[in-house]
Amino acid sequence: MRTKIKMCGLTRPEDIQAANEIMPEYIGFVFALKSSRYVSPETARGLKRLLSPEILAVGVFVREAPEVIAGLLNAGVIDMAQLHGGEPEEEIRRLRELTEKPVIKAFRIESGRDIDLAQASSADYVLLDSGSGGTGTAFDWNLTQHAERPYFLAGGLTPENAARAVDLLHPYGVDVSSGIETDGKKDKRKMAAFAAAVRKEE
Repeated sequence: MRTKIKMCGLTRPEDIQAANEIMPEYIGFVFALKSSRYVSPETARGLKRLLSPEILAVGVFVREAPEVIAGLLNAGVIDMAQLHGGEPEEEIRRLRELTEKPVIKAFRIESGRDIDLAQASSADYVLLDSGSGGTGTAFDWNLTQHAERPYFLAGGLTPENAARAVDLLHPYGVDVSSGIETDGKKDKRKMAAFAAAVRKEE
């Protein structure tokens, strides 16, 4: 199965243009105020209009009210929500009441127990990361051998190690942000190199 690519933290029209040329399956807009990659809902709405309809836009949230998340989903600003703040199961259930759009739940992986928590999540997809997101560091990939459900792999991925990650772990998808940046901005050459590295392993 082809490993999906998610390029997260896009903030500018030129980022969207690069994505439209490279065609990852997913891109991400970060709605967490403390993030250097934060975009406002208004900015995201404008960027979404420029995005190829074949690419799904994921909104990344940290402890946001389910009503706010569902509002952006139902308005078509984003196609999926990614919860990145240790949100409890009740919040996923509440989102289910408010929208039919898919939910990704991110888990910080530090031990086998964290893998077990991801396995038990009611989210449509789970994402395994090394920290709070966008940190550019990897966790111990050996822990994923206990993962039985498909997952997005995140944390420390770059054009240089993406092929190895796909070859070793066969994740459902790979999620990259800082690994395709130069001086804190998305770098089209690195974006293209990352996608080429992932697709080379198919």
